[in-house]
Parts: sequence; structure tokens; C-alpha cells
Amino acid sequence: MLSKTGTYILSLLVLIGTLLGFISPALALAVGMASGIYKIAQDDFVRNRKKFQKLLLQLSVVGLGFGIHMQQAIEVGSNSFFITLITIVCTFIIAFGIGKLLKSERITTILVASGTAICGGSAIAAVSPSLKADSSQTSISLAIVFLLNAIALFVFPYIGQFFGLDQAQFGTWSAIAIHDTSSVVGAAEVYGNEALNVATTTKLVRTLWIIPLVLIISFGSNSKEKFTFPWFIFGFIGAMLINSYVTSAEPISAHIVWIARKALIFTLFLIGMQINLAQLKKLGFNILIVGIFTWILLGVISLFYVLNYL
Repeated sequence: MLSKTGTYILSLLVLIGTLLGFISPALALAVGMASGIYKIAQDDFVRNRKKFQKLLLQLSVVGLGFGIHMQQAIEVGSNSFFITLITIVCTFIIAFGIGKLLKSERITTILVASGTAICGGSAIAAVSPSLKADSSQTSISLAIVFLLNAIALFVFPYIGQFFGLDQAQFGTWSAIAIHDTSSVVGAAEVYGNEALNVATTTKLVRTLWIIPLVLIISFGSNSKEKFTFPWFIFGFIGAMLINSYVTSAEPISAHIVWIARKALIFTLFLIGMQINLAQLKKLGFNILIVGIFTWILLGVISLFYVLNYL
């Protein structure tokens, strides 16, 4: 294990490599995961950077809004509304069906389904209080989401190229079929600028479904617990409005987007560091199968949609 100073040096090297263009999103995540799984980084460093990582991700997404025009966002959002709703419903049906077949634990199944259907760790964190999920159920669900996110970031661009998806198709597919915003944006960035814009907008529209999901779960469980709404979405919308209607902002918008994309890559490094052997050992076989098959079927359904109807 590196010393605290060594961990800071490793992080600094990754940051410099990112700024210079030597480190891709996939490589950043891989280095982070290696640091976490093989305990290269200090545990205290990883724990103390969780809030910073979350804030950096949110600011990165807001910054990407400066590269998107409102008219494009409205068009993308309207085009993806119904497929988003359909895939969310299908995801829960599939997860509950496989969970019932394998007799997986109910609360963890709901958490995994929520994370797969909407926005990964954010959805899990939002619905956990309403379900009164304990730390073990929450951590297992998050571990599954993190693991599948890592796989998606590596394989989705290759699958997109294999099927000949254009930029808009890949952006939509990745936003629907990948759990967390970070991996959605990371995979789309590899594919191209248009894919990145489409993916970011579609994913944030999808994230808004957290609200009805939590309300439904709270109503079903008679819970009065509050949930944390992803307020950075309003920052993203504000950035799009500025980029669309404030002409004096045009000279700096491109610079903000460049910084946001680099910050996102470094965020993936920090996210990767959170994955460790302890988390992986906690994964129950049944619930892992539920997570994997639900995610694969969601990917297939959404891929069929973008190939035939987009």
C-alpha cells in the first residue's frame, strides 16, 4: 500500500495525464479500480474523497451543459420520453421476475432494480431510506452497480461500433442502458462529441424519474423518509440556457466544456478507487445474477429500439 503522500502523488499523476490527454475515461477507471482492489491507495484517502468525488461529478455534468443548446435538449428529451418510461417499467418487471425465480432478498432486489432502471448509485441512495434498507443491502446494491458500470464503460463503445450505431443512437442507448451518469458520459465521450451531448441530456432527463419512483416506493411502504433530489440537474439546465441565449458566454463555453470533460475523467479514477475486495466478496450469487441479467436484458431491449426506431 502506498503512503498518504504516495497516494496523493498517484492522484496527481493521473490528473496531469488526464489534462495532457494521455488518460482516457476507461484507463482512468481501470487505474482507480486497480488502486482500490489491490489496496494500492490509502483507505483514509478513498473515504475522505467520496464527497469530493460526488461534487466533482455534479460540477462536471453542469459544465457539459455549456456544450448543449436548449432546442437540442428538448428534441432529445421528447424523443426519449416514451422509451425511457417503457424501459424503466420493463427493468422492474424483469428484476422482480428473476428475483422471484432465484428467491433473492426483496429489498436488495428493489435497490438493484432502481439503480439499473434510472441512474445507478443516485437512485439507490434516494430509495434506500424509504425502504429502510440497512447498510449491507445498500452497499451490496452499490457494489453491483459499480461493477457493471465499469464493464459498460469498457465494452459499450465496441458494441456500438460492431452494430454501426451513429452518434445519436449510441448516445441514446448508453443513456438508457448504463447505470450511473459518470459511466454514461465516459462511454459516450469515447464515441464522439454528438454522442456525448445526446447521452448527457437523455441521462439527466432519465434521472428525473427518481421523483415518481421514490414517491411510489414511499407510498407503498408507508415511509415518511425524505429523499435527496439531484439538484445539479437544475445547474445543467441553467448552463444550457446560458449557452443557448447568452451570446457573450460563447467564447468561454468551449473552455468550460473542456474542463468539465477532463474533470469527469478524473472523477472516474476516484470512483474506481471505491471498488475493493471487501465489496466484491459481499456480493450474493443470486442478487448478482439478478443485477447482471436485468442489465443485459435492458441493454438488448434498448439496443433493439435504437437500431429499429431511432
